[in-house]
Amino acid sequence: MRKVFFVGILFLVSVVPVHAQEPQSNVTTELAKVVAITLQEERPVPGTPISGTFQTLRAEILEGDRKGELVIVQNDYLALKVGEKFYTLHTVDVAESIDAYAVFEPYRVPQLLLLVGLFILAVVFFGGIQGIRGLMALALSFFFIAYLLLPGILHNYSPILVSIGVASLIIILGSYITHGFNRVTTSAVVGMIGTITITGALAFFAIAFTRLSGFASEESVYLNFDTGGTIDFAGLLLGAVLIGLLGVLYDAAIGQAVSVDELSRAAPHASRLEIYRRALRIGREHIGALVNTLAIAYVGVSLPLLLLFYSLSPDISFLTTLNREIFATEIVRAMVGGIGIVLAVPITTAIATYVLVTRVRKDEGGHSSS
Repeated sequence: MRKVFFVGILFLVSVVPVHAQEPQSNVTTELAKVVAITLQEERPVPGTPISGTFQTLRAEILEGDRKGELVIVQNDYLALKVGEKFYTLHTVDVAESIDAYAVFEPYRVPQLLLLVGLFILAVVFFGGIQGIRGLMALALSFFFIAYLLLPGILHNYSPILVSIGVASLIIILGSYITHGFNRVTTSAVVGMIGTITITGALAFFAIAFTRLSGFASEESVYLNFDTGGTIDFAGLLLGAVLIGLLGVLYDAAIGQAVSVDELSRAAPHASRLEIYRRALRIGREHIGALVNTLAIAYVGVSLPLLLLFYSLSPDISFLTTLNREIFATEIVRAMVGGIGIVLAVPITTAIATYVLVTRVRKDEGGHSSS
């Protein structure tokens, strides 16, 4: 179905009729380089009041059976320069006698690899061995998402159960890889899993309560067609909420567990209740910063959505706008995530107090092995 979508875009631009679903058509992507720009002009975008830059390019194919050939490529996606590499969408339709090229995406792999390299260098240089552990945990998280979460959902397993399971694996293995096997880490892990479970239940009821379908984005619509309507998109939305919460949740839980450990070392004869109260005081200060961090992160991701909200006609009421699923989804996502962060502080603090303060008392010297 994805191929059909791109074929439709290509031939809306070139104004050439095509039956994209006929078996004679074939669509491939090939790496190419701009040799010359034969035409560049502003054209109105069909069906809209705006105009965009249109180019006709002469390009050299850089891979595949046609490597070295020069072809004519139509481009209304992003203005390219001579010498710039890009992926071209090559469409062949025997029935319509069509053999056409259009710009698909700029070639940005080298730039992406450079940014990844700078990130790794900064983490290793300033973080040392702890930074390397963090990178290992990050790589493991991406592995679980790519090889467990996504295939599990595509194979029609419950998005809710798969998301909670993968989130728990990321929490457990990522935490122990980064911070080692000790009681501080274990306290944080148990607190995070408990928080994820409660937040998952809250997200489930919030999505049902607000009657969200999970089809707020174009990607969901295309994925629904591509998978034949077999995916539970409300459950997929829940999974996205949980996975998106992990980073900030991890910060909150580890911070509280370490706070309890340090307080118990500094005051080995203090009661559990006293340690809990003091650690919770630290957690309350942390909550404000974490909730703000989560909210700003959502704002950063949703800037186009906010601009759409800002530019809407004054004839459309504020409540009517908020009621639209595209806005309601982000509100539910942010509110449920914020509640999850708030819950992580008392839950993790209570677990850490029980585990770590008991350990210090047994050692009688306040030297727990963490």
